[in-house]
Amino acid sequence: MTDNTGTATSAFIEAFFTLHHGLPRQAPGSDASTRHLLSLCGPLPKRPRVLDLGCGPGRSALLLAAEAGSDGAEVTAVDLHAPFLEELRTEARARGLGERVRTVRADMGALPADEFPDGSFDLVWAEGSAYTIGFDTALARWRRLLAPGGTIVLTECEWTAAEPSAGARAFWDAQCPLRSTAGNLAAAQSAGYRVLGVHHLPDSDWAEYYGPLAERVRTRSGAGSPAMEAALAATREELDVRARHGHEYGYTGYVLRPVTAGDGGAWPTRPETAADEAAVRAVNLAAFETPLEADLVDALRVDGAWLPGLSYVAEGPDGSVVAHALLTACEVDGARALALAPVAVDPARRRSGAGSAVVRALLTAAREHGESLVLVLGHPEYYPRFGFVPASRFGIRAPFEVPDEAVMALVLDASVPVPTGTIGYPAPFGV
Repeated sequence: MTDNTGTATSAFIEAFFTLHHGLPRQAPGSDASTRHLLSLCGPLPKRPRVLDLGCGPGRSALLLAAEAGSDGAEVTAVDLHAPFLEELRTEARARGLGERVRTVRADMGALPADEFPDGSFDLVWAEGSAYTIGFDTALARWRRLLAPGGTIVLTECEWTAAEPSAGARAFWDAQCPLRSTAGNLAAAQSAGYRVLGVHHLPDSDWAEYYGPLAERVRTRSGAGSPAMEAALAATREELDVRARHGHEYGYTGYVLRPVTAGDGGAWPTRPETAADEAAVRAVNLAAFETPLEADLVDALRVDGAWLPGLSYVAEGPDGSVVAHALLTACEVDGARALALAPVAVDPARRRSGAGSAVVRALLTAAREHGESLVLVLGHPEYYPRFGFVPASRFGIRAPFEVPDEAVMALVLDASVPVPTGTIGYPAPFGV
């Protein structure tokens, strides 16, 4: 796993791979975790096109070829190490999957566009490999490969301790600096992905990788080969760090889909103007059973929480206001955030895309204004389409009793630390 040190020579890398030849896994994982992550993807085409990046000897590729989709999958498996690809081809033929698995020797961080065209895969898979180019880089470079409605699944090593020890940090900072789950969620959201699921790999998944590796290290001699001695020493250090500090870090799987909801289309959107105030009130009165939301908008408009340019409307074909969405300033234990409320759609325009259009445009405007965090109390089956996830994943909670899944957060700028604590709403909210 830690074969990407800055001082590694080609001889060291070759020795490292030799040490791992024939092992069932090249990173923590299990068939059970692969199947669980696959289940979080939702419905797939009958025979999906799958791209397995950094496939190693292909444990995941083989399972996906057999089980993804109702009729298995067509898997393209990519790795730079030719012997791993040969192992995969041999095993695929032995399992009768030779026609479903195609191997390609290529750099997963620089896939050629002529061989890997845009929109050519329903599922991009990377268990234990994205760290070699970086979580953020992987999400940015691989997005183009997805067909409409496609999904990315990747696993990432991350801190599970709130305050990792100096010993654990000394090791991981030199290899590949880790983030927390909250940090990786923020990065995924900021990159424009909806989080379909998160799976924390159990300790048994580490044992599937480290058990055979530890036995290999115990029986392998590096005598006469400085490179093999170095590879053995590096692997022993990694195993020792896990034994001493394993409770401080772990692997987590992320199931992600690009956000595409509400890109405008038939519903032009724009910031509200003074001339829209009556129409905005009318839409809110029509959308809700009581005038509370309409009164809230009016009260916020004269409150210090009002943010010019962050009240948006969607227009109908005749130019009338058919939907409205509002962001105002709030806080999380003193740190700045935005509250998305209310979102109103003319009842005659519901399920038309007008609501999605105005929310999407408003969130884009907030990002352009330099805002970093948006919070919403709303329907947990609606707002995730824009990238929102339960706010509790970041340690954020409402100031009143409410179902956990109804309080959601969207990170717009992952470079800004996500605050934790209780949401403080402006006075017009009355809480």
